[in-house]
Amino acid sequence: MFKRLFFVFRIAFAWGVAVMLFAALYSGIPIIGRFEAPAILLGFGTMALVIAGAFSHLHRVKLIAGRVDHDTLDNRQKRLVEIPFEAGEAFDLLDAAVRELPGIEQVDSARDSLQVRAKIARPRTYGEHPLRRWNPLLWFGQPRNQMLATVTPAGDSGRVTLICEPENPAWSDWFLVDDGTNYENAEAIVRAITRRVGDRRRGEQASATQTAEQKELTEAKLHLLHAQVEPHFLYNTLASAQLLTRSDPARAEAMLGHLIQYLRRSLPSAEEEMSTLGAELERALAYLEILKIRMGDRLQVQVDIAESLRATPLPAMMLQTLVENAIKHGLEPRTGGGTVWIRARADDAGVAVTVADDGEGFNTKTSGTGIGLKNVRERLRLRYAGAANLSVVANFPAGVAATITVPAQAPSRSAAHG
Repeated sequence: MFKRLFFVFRIAFAWGVAVMLFAALYSGIPIIGRFEAPAILLGFGTMALVIAGAFSHLHRVKLIAGRVDHDTLDNRQKRLVEIPFEAGEAFDLLDAAVRELPGIEQVDSARDSLQVRAKIARPRTYGEHPLRRWNPLLWFGQPRNQMLATVTPAGDSGRVTLICEPENPAWSDWFLVDDGTNYENAEAIVRAITRRVGDRRRGEQASATQTAEQKELTEAKLHLLHAQVEPHFLYNTLASAQLLTRSDPARAEAMLGHLIQYLRRSLPSAEEEMSTLGAELERALAYLEILKIRMGDRLQVQVDIAESLRATPLPAMMLQTLVENAIKHGLEPRTGGGTVWIRARADDAGVAVTVADDGEGFNTKTSGTGIGLKNVRERLRLRYAGAANLSVVANFPAGVAATITVPAQAPSRSAAHG
């Protein structure tokens, strides 16, 4: 109550001094100054309207803010807002929030200096003001408010300093009220910033959730692949072994041994999809040994992988996919067959595993659908979050070379989901 009375007294006192000065000047006018009634009526009328306007301002501020104190009663409002984005992003978010403010008339944005200035039309809160131009609270007041917002870089965030005030100079606050419009503007901009930050956060969380779901789906497909050995390959291998049991039992036994090794490595695992380069190499070599028995001298295999690199973490079945691509699309279509090279090299970027062949190369008749390589790229993206890649280039003088580059250490599960 004391604050309300002090506010009304301050406004009344300022206008009272102005009225007395006017009365003193009026009384000094020859002849007209003898008639005191007009000056008295004008003085009392002015004071009545001023006090009524002050109480109206108090009432509206109470409705808007829910409280009446020095901060809410002030015509000039200041806010400090922390935006959890770097300064450039914070500025863009602030600029968008200011431009959607009701009554905005003029916006000047300076991205280099991270400042936004704006003019805002003052709403007619209660329609037309009584007595219009005769209302003393409108005699020298501007019908607009203004706003200045500055973004200060603060590490990975931006700190916004927001000032909302009347277009009038500060001394006019002794005589005029803004009906709480600058408080409304300041709170509206803060709410808009908060909403936009929340929308960004929800979008990021939804994207992270979607990425995690994609990864889980890819892993589920991988487990399904583990449980399903390619029917044609299995059928052809068993058929070849059956024929060899009559003509060459030793080769038939070797083929079945390699098939057992391949199947053992291809069984589904309850663990994560990560394997090692050494384990994946054993699977691929078992597969190639079977094909060497079937293809004979048409298939040659060369392996160059240091023992120290065999513990490198590698997604399961990924090396197998590259080897199968080299056979199906590179060497099998060729009458003379060819060679498959499997190499691994370590450098500052990680470990590069290459499967190359000297087969048909980028031949549209043998290039297949590309689903296998597409799945490899997608699994690398989801598993390593951009820290791994697959490159496929022409091999000189013939064939294709596919290289997977992965970090020397396996990614953490949280990083893979991020």
